[in-house]
Amino acid sequence: MAKKLWGGRFKKKTDPLVEEFTKSIDYDKKLAFYDVVGSIIHVKILKESGFLTEAEAKGLQEELKKIYDDIKQGRFKHNKRSEDIHTDIQNKLERKVGNLVLKLHTARSRNDQVLFDLKFFCKFELSKIKKLCKKLQIALAESCDELRGIVIPGYTHLQHAQLVYLSDYLGSYVEMLKRDVDRLNNTIQRIKLTLGAGAFAGTPINSKVYYESLKDYFKNHPEFKDLFDVKSIEAVSNSLDAVSDRDFVIESLSALAILGMHLSRLAEDLIIWSTKEFNFIEIDDAFTTGSSLMPQKKNPDVLELIRGYTGTLYGNLMSVLTMMKGLPLTYNRDMQLDKPPLFSSFEIIEKELKVLPRLIKTLIWKEDIIKKKIEEDETLYATDLVYYLIKKGEPFKKAHNIIGRLVRDSIEKGRKIRDMTDRELKVFSDKLKHSKIVELMDPLKSVESRRSIDRKKSELERILRANNKD
Repeated sequence: MAKKLWGGRFKKKTDPLVEEFTKSIDYDKKLAFYDVVGSIIHVKILKESGFLTEAEAKGLQEELKKIYDDIKQGRFKHNKRSEDIHTDIQNKLERKVGNLVLKLHTARSRNDQVLFDLKFFCKFELSKIKKLCKKLQIALAESCDELRGIVIPGYTHLQHAQLVYLSDYLGSYVEMLKRDVDRLNNTIQRIKLTLGAGAFAGTPINSKVYYESLKDYFKNHPEFKDLFDVKSIEAVSNSLDAVSDRDFVIESLSALAILGMHLSRLAEDLIIWSTKEFNFIEIDDAFTTGSSLMPQKKNPDVLELIRGYTGTLYGNLMSVLTMMKGLPLTYNRDMQLDKPPLFSSFEIIEKELKVLPRLIKTLIWKEDIIKKKIEEDETLYATDLVYYLIKKGEPFKKAHNIIGRLVRDSIEKGRKIRDMTDRELKVFSDKLKHSKIVELMDPLKSVESRRSIDRKKSELERILRANNKD
């Protein structure tokens, strides 16, 4: 087993089964980059506080920078036998600087280390997801622009309801993604980087040194300018709360779960529309799979997996909520288990957001079939007929009942409403005229009659205007 950061208190070696059971290197290796940044800042803190000389700090900084570069270039290899990534990095440093590394953990605890690493990781990954969300918004907005003017049946309870613009249907997902971006932004802004909590009771170093060292590092590293400003950094105000806080993990998981739910709903609509029963769209061959038995099959597996992964996203959120619900202050080893679900959710959402824009751009929309579906179902205009009667002086309830009976009679007799004569229509209301019904049963007139929608204020319109400027 690789050298640990602890052990003097113990007479016996750790049982190999315990070593295997408790180690976290297999998943917290993802935190290597963030941990090295934290160590670079910590060396500066120790130098400013007199715990390291200028030469000692320089020696540690140089070797940490080499590890930093190795990670950035993909050359970093972790030791699978290490307890965790923090231990692994310290052991690598020891091989370079010898006993000097023994000073690195002064006024430091893995509890505080993990907190910094995880917060840094979350801010970085949430920012990446936010950018991918915007790319999906653009893909949907561009589709809306190309499909502008196409009318489709809208649904409630998965039953034909009223006619809507296809651009409004897809635009609803643009609006959902806007809320997702806002949620991601809010979560990013609430995550404040701190150092100095120690194990849980603080350290002898002045809080100002921690704050100023964090501020100086991010101020002097422009590659992080989109992630950090002075508002992203705080001095520790309560060290007990700091090391026991995983709200930011739960908020991140919650934002990702809600985003995943929106992607799942979009996937489900596309799956339904691609069936023979609907046949509104055809999904490009590059985003479908076949059957090992049935040669005719073209399956929407990508969309089905997006739908299926939503359960994993929900489960990841619930696992951390459940883990945290009964933990006494402050740090408990249970909290090590926040990382697998967190990493899992980020990986899932990132993959989904990368594949969906490409899938959407290659969809084939079958306008003739959509138009035929509308022509086959006059009930899509039922609400328009109700409003027509209201304008003629009928109370809403009475108008609703008249059109309800008219629709029922049409279905029972197999006779289209638009084919009924004035005499037939008069049985239901003397205000119903054949010529007016034919005029009202126009898809574009139907959708344009609803004036309560302010499309100029929609997120879809904003994105389209921005794209046109570009």
